[in-house]
Amino acid sequence: MLVTRIYTGSDERSHFEELDLPLNVTDLGAMSAPIPTVSVFIRSTAEAGPEVYDFHVAPRRQFVVHVQGATEIEVADRERRTFGPGSVLLADDLTGQGHVSREVEGPRLQIFCVLADSVDLDRWR
Repeated sequence: MLVTRIYTGSDERSHFEELDLPLNVTDLGAMSAPIPTVSVFIRSTAEAGPEVYDFHVAPRRQFVVHVQGATEIEVADRERRTFGPGSVLLADDLTGQGHVSREVEGPRLQIFCVLADSVDLDRWR
């Protein structure tokens, strides 16, 4: 399963990369190995209008699972990607310039899964 990661490069700017989260076939379907988390929370936005968050860093390493609505993320080189229902984003740009987030379809419903410090991403590259 592909997960899009936003990370801070050696240039202190945010970039995209694709990570391949391995899934194992079980009787219940394809599943990943357990991923240590420290908390999970849900965010819902109002229908008041599009939100734009100018350049900012992720507050913590977290998966953002998009359930409803859509968000556009822009990184340093102006590349933009849209994340909608079923998309999984790993926000991992904790330092540097950060990224821009724009609501392109609302209201949004997102599930945030905060990763434990012990999570090693190298096994997904």
